[in-house]
Amino acid sequence: MNRIKSAFENKKAFIPFITCGDPDLETTAKVVRAAVRNGASLIELGIPFSDPTAEGPVIQGANLRALSGGVTTDKIFDLVRDLRTDVEIPLVFMTYANVVFSYGAERFMSACREIGIDGLILPDLPYEERGEFIEECHKYGVALIPLIAPTSENRIAMIAKAAEGFIYLVSSLGVTGERSEITTDIASIVRVIRENTDLPCAVGFGISTPERAKQMADLSDGAIVGSAIIKIIEKYGRDSAEPVGEFVKKMTEGLK
Repeated sequence: MNRIKSAFENKKAFIPFITCGDPDLETTAKVVRAAVRNGASLIELGIPFSDPTAEGPVIQGANLRALSGGVTTDKIFDLVRDLRTDVEIPLVFMTYANVVFSYGAERFMSACREIGIDGLILPDLPYEERGEFIEECHKYGVALIPLIAPTSENRIAMIAKAAEGFIYLVSSLGVTGERSEITTDIASIVRVIRENTDLPCAVGFGISTPERAKQMADLSDGAIVGSAIIKIIEKYGRDSAEPVGEFVKKMTEGLK
């Protein structure tokens, strides 16, 4: 069983998103380990980018803080090497196509395999352009995880059929961030996904409470939370590992 599949085995998955290097990489390592101790099923590690088009102001701020602190892709690879000395759950990178292009796609995927990264999410990579990376992903065993959005409509089946790892189901239009309500008909999108793949799907964008996480996970296989966690890190800085751990525990217990 691959690691990503194991994250969804016999349970609803809680998936935190953490921007690497916000406020520094030492804190990121502590936050990741706290999330793992408190029940995270899989962790999305954000590689900062100067123009994160899918992100709202909270995660944009985290990207800027990390980049201002001197974070680089190579330093993040070193962070993951350290995490993999004791962290066994799946780890996936979430970043932007330009980060991979500028590093060199083959070099990037090769490093992912070497350090133990299980998958890659590129929110600015349309399905039709995935061919730019898919060969290297397959060569090095990195799942190229697709996003399906409310606007995907007649493309949902096509994206689901070719999916790898898991499917990131975007709950609402717009950028990441907390929302007072989610009005998308998630159930109908999940139905089409289920008809076209056996892979799990998890819902992200706009989830910040255990109640909302459970609502989305009941319709799918898990819930993804980013902005609510980044807000905790922004508030507590280098002391954020414990409060993030408490938040993750509350969310994971809410999914049961």
